[in-house]
Amino acid sequence: MQPQSTGTYISVDDYLVGELASQVRHEYVDGELYAMVGASDRHGLITVNLASLLSQRLPDRCQVFASDMKVRIQVAEREVFYYPDVLVSCDLRDREPYYRQYPCLVIEVLSPHTARLDRFEKFMFYRDLDSLEEYLLVSQDYRQVEVFRRAEQWDRIRYTKGEIPLRSVDLAIPIDEIYRRTDR
Repeated sequence: MQPQSTGTYISVDDYLVGELASQVRHEYVDGELYAMVGASDRHGLITVNLASLLSQRLPDRCQVFASDMKVRIQVAEREVFYYPDVLVSCDLRDREPYYRQYPCLVIEVLSPHTARLDRFEKFMFYRDLDSLEEYLLVSQDYRQVEVFRRAEQWDRIRYTKGEIPLRSVDLAIPIDEIYRRTDR
């Protein structure tokens, strides 16, 4: 099931104010809101594992967020806000309280409900962020991490074991630690 649109146009300002009071998170695409679906336990564990690893190992100037920080994308006349599963920004200009605009690394944990959206639509928008150096798609159903890098024209590199080099933050993460406590 894909996230459902509310079908009503809303301004960016109204969206941002509404998210502060809403009990349900929404992604925003060109004036339409899409309610976020719940995640499985495995999805949550992978997200926490990744965010914890990154937060512990990155310098203080880098900020790591898991699930609750929006990324704002402005391309031509289009405006989008997504909630990536993990977001890293090391850019000191990036200090808005409710969203980031200059992430260097974005990670999405794939679920059956969101895989198509993460793989195509979101990836298309994320690539328009000049600051973004790497985009990771992490399978929750089996050990596989797909890494896309700007420096490599966004070609995919698949990892199923060993360490995953994250050039955007000069760090390598063992795949075993990503899948810790997930039975995968």
